[in-house]
Amino acid sequence: MNRISHWIDGKVVGGTSGRTGVVFNPATGEQAASVDFASVAEVDAAVASAKAAFRAWRATSLSRRAEVLFRMRELVDANRKEIASLLTAEHGKVLSDAMGEVARGLENIEFACGIPHLLKGGYSEQAGTGVDVYSIRQPLGVVAGITPFNFPAMVPMWMFANALACGNTFVLKPSEKDPSASLFIAELLASAGLPPGCFNVVQGDKEAVDRLLTHPDIEAVSFVGSTPIAKYIYETGTANGKRVQALGGAKNHMLVLPDADLDMAADAAISAGYGAAGERCMAISVVLAAESIADELVAKIAERIPQVKVGPGNEPGIEMGPLITGEHRDKVKGYVDTAGDHGATVVVDGRENVRSEGFFLNPTLLDNVAPGTPAYDDEIFGPVLSVTRVHGYEDGLQLINDNPFGNGTAIFTRDGGAVRQFQFDVNVGMVGVNVPIPVPVSYYSFGGWKASLFGDTHMYGPEGINFYTRGKVVTSRWPDPSTSTIDLGFPETR
Repeated sequence: MNRISHWIDGKVVGGTSGRTGVVFNPATGEQAASVDFASVAEVDAAVASAKAAFRAWRATSLSRRAEVLFRMRELVDANRKEIASLLTAEHGKVLSDAMGEVARGLENIEFACGIPHLLKGGYSEQAGTGVDVYSIRQPLGVVAGITPFNFPAMVPMWMFANALACGNTFVLKPSEKDPSASLFIAELLASAGLPPGCFNVVQGDKEAVDRLLTHPDIEAVSFVGSTPIAKYIYETGTANGKRVQALGGAKNHMLVLPDADLDMAADAAISAGYGAAGERCMAISVVLAAESIADELVAKIAERIPQVKVGPGNEPGIEMGPLITGEHRDKVKGYVDTAGDHGATVVVDGRENVRSEGFFLNPTLLDNVAPGTPAYDDEIFGPVLSVTRVHGYEDGLQLINDNPFGNGTAIFTRDGGAVRQFQFDVNVGMVGVNVPIPVPVSYYSFGGWKASLFGDTHMYGPEGINFYTRGKVVTSRWPDPSTSTIDLGFPETR
């Protein structure tokens, strides 16, 4: 049985806590590996390694840090298929989707390669007579990332690329459900020339998380996951004096107006609702269909669903794989089981003709899903797409703004005026216009509003650079000794 361990101080370190977890192959339902769960002592060892490496890494030139990241970029690019295969084997997503995940993560490494430019400060000559003022940004120290099961390669790249580029050292706690990608990434960073201790991986569960949140040498924590855990991470981390960015859950709505291209909207709903088996925080889970076109749109979505090929992610032609665990599959299935009790119509029943092996649930379409019911209110995180009928723009906008989540949303229409008003009115962090999954490119930043974000800083891009650094302003004067005098007054600039 394959055993997955930690990466501390530049090498694989076997766990000593005696506690382990099970890593499944979701396509078969069988155990594929065991993963060591870190003890407090093992987390402390990883943090100590990162702390010891920080002084030298912080002092490393920007050009040298960029050089390491450029080499990492080439290594990730050369090993795309190997990384994607690990994702498919442990998460279950199809190989093409896994390749897309690697590509989007790679963009963040590419962005961080520009760190010599990104860390340029400001300079004001002669702010006062003979006085110059300039600003600089400096690294925090040891920072940690706690990442989810649904993007085990991309989300760590969202974090460590900018963190390392800024001069911090990093401790990663990946999901225990699909941990292998984290070790592969650690090996690539070492091959790229990153010194030992600058990047460490501790596998584990809540015990490891809690130690990272309370460890006195951790300066900042980045997290992506569900809203209840994000809230816990934020409150615990900040209570222990840490800078925290914690991205939570979502309930993303797609508003389809009467003038929309319905074929485009139906294609988008399928892609955004069932891609990665719906296990995306940017998945579209609710289609808000204007009443005048709702019947036609539901029919178009329903007729496309049988074309979605479901099966093991490593088989050619498969478009949707299994869910991550049997427990999660059963939870998602429960929303379909009870949908009728809450007045919804099961248009396409994903419980039918399901593969007997693995953690599969076929694409499901629910119509007439009402706000206030579980299928509408909860983040299902599975291949269940709900349709809620609305009178028009104002009705749809109100539902989106009333929702406690504010991660992503989309509007489908040909009306530029409606689009302009929508992006102005909607209380959501990321907006798509005829684009169902508006994940920003790496030189912007990712993050939602409301219960989808705890903290005031979004992830990666420019806000990521700000999160992993702190500002310092230097006021300097190089006086002419012949004119130096004692002045006990308050410094003035005039």
